[in-house]
Amino acid sequence: MSRGQPLPLPQSADRHARLPRARRRLAGVRWPGLRVVRVELLAGLVTALALIPETISFSVVAGVDPKVGLFASFTISVIIAFTGGRPAMISAAAGSMALVAAPLVREHGLDYLLATTVGVGVTMFVLGRLGVARLMRFVPRTVMIGFVNALAILIFMAQMPHVIGKSLPVYLLVGAGLAIMLTVPRLTRAVPPPLVAVGLLTLTTVAFDLSVPTVGDEGALPGSLPVPGLPSVPMTWETLRIIAPYIATLTAVGLLETLLTAQIVDRMTDTTHDANREAWGLGLANIVNGFLGGMAGCAMIGQTMVNVSSGGRTRLSTFAAGAFLLLLVVPLRGIVGVIPMSALVAVMVLVSVMTFEWRSVAPSTLRRMPRSETLVMVATVAVVVPTHNLAYGVLVGVVLSALLFTRRVAHLTEVTSVLDPEGGERLYAVSGPVFFGSSNDLVNAFDYAHDPPRVVIDLAKAQVLDSAGVAALDDVLQKFAERGTTVHLAGAAGGTAAMLSRLSARGPAVTPATEPCPDESPGGTAGSPGSTAGSPGSTAGSPGGGAGSRPRVTDRPDA
Repeated sequence: MSRGQPLPLPQSADRHARLPRARRRLAGVRWPGLRVVRVELLAGLVTALALIPETISFSVVAGVDPKVGLFASFTISVIIAFTGGRPAMISAAAGSMALVAAPLVREHGLDYLLATTVGVGVTMFVLGRLGVARLMRFVPRTVMIGFVNALAILIFMAQMPHVIGKSLPVYLLVGAGLAIMLTVPRLTRAVPPPLVAVGLLTLTTVAFDLSVPTVGDEGALPGSLPVPGLPSVPMTWETLRIIAPYIATLTAVGLLETLLTAQIVDRMTDTTHDANREAWGLGLANIVNGFLGGMAGCAMIGQTMVNVSSGGRTRLSTFAAGAFLLLLVVPLRGIVGVIPMSALVAVMVLVSVMTFEWRSVAPSTLRRMPRSETLVMVATVAVVVPTHNLAYGVLVGVVLSALLFTRRVAHLTEVTSVLDPEGGERLYAVSGPVFFGSSNDLVNAFDYAHDPPRVVIDLAKAQVLDSAGVAALDDVLQKFAERGTTVHLAGAAGGTAAMLSRLSARGPAVTPATEPCPDESPGGTAGSPGSTAGSPGSTAGSPGGGAGSRPRVTDRPDA
């Protein structure tokens, strides 16, 4: 050992030296108080009660035993509480996933569904690690509002079979449940109103021996814990061919619904989430879920709304929802089986009313809102509600928004002109985006037949965005060349100059905005493509001073 080098500490001394650092780290952790823990646990309990009938009904939709959906909800909720990126959000066996998976179960059986669930988990994990969640920035706000309103309508519609055509006590219990949940917050906030409503209506049903549908009537509750196992499917290319389309569709639907729901929770709680972590965390949950015999799941906006409105704000409420779900359906299934469906219907009806963005359909809002945005919102709702497929609705909304946005931006391109006092040269100024949507208008904006022998096209305020814009400018130069007009492009800078130099069929002869325009010889055309022009707008600069002077193209506002 060299001189001056400190002697190594014994292992015991090094361990004791690390203890104060560990204590300081633990001291810096913000542990929740007892009140927060109580609120989070109660919120999880209410959410678990709301999960049971929904999960059972979704299992029926998918064509599997109720325990498949219940075990999936337990597994995903517990795991996502640790791996997810959006605290307080509830993920479980969702109806949108069940609708997609139903044909697979009907044609190939449960084991193929379990293999698909594992595949969905792997795909979600990979996409999350690749950062695919960043694509959510391209979903417009109007599509999100349509998504939320459609889900609220679907939640409400899902409760109607439990009410319509039933006996009078069912209607009375639903009405009483709504009244209790609206009254309790005025008296106390110590207990979530839905829990009070479920408890009181259950006691009333049992005490008066009312003959009404109960949770036990929805399907048999499992009597044992889930057992790990591998899907019994052949490991062949044929199996992959069968499940691959379902993996792609379920992944798209699950991530879309999850990330949109996370944004809704952000708005409700004034917090943010880690979208990429939520994506790969949900993938891990589905991988484990598939090996435990569960169907693929994702975020559930209805149960998430129940959790958040009951006070859930942390991962503890998400974990509690899964833990209480298992506790309620296995050891306490006898008690849960007598809960009247009317109580849970009342909870979900109130959730649907709270979920709907009522301000978006208020007359005052509709009068102020651009018609294009209202159309996008209505189209999203109109597709989601009849198909029960969120992916279809959001896809239609995004495509429609893109088309309307392109149409609107295309009209921002303008072409103005100034004629030299001597009549020997005309200066055109192009401003705004030049791309495929404005290219036709741009080509038609020039007076080819009556312009003087020399033309300058100033691109200082134009942004050429794609090859269609470049091709449009090439067409303009070609039309001038056919009439023997000398054309000079000037003022292009940055991305516009690079686009013209790279893609123009006539070469990169473009003068930067900071240089004076050179004198052209007749017939020498310089060229590069552009895009559309449209509505009237800003004027181009005035011509230079005295006789014989010529306009100069610059990138100044008054040029």
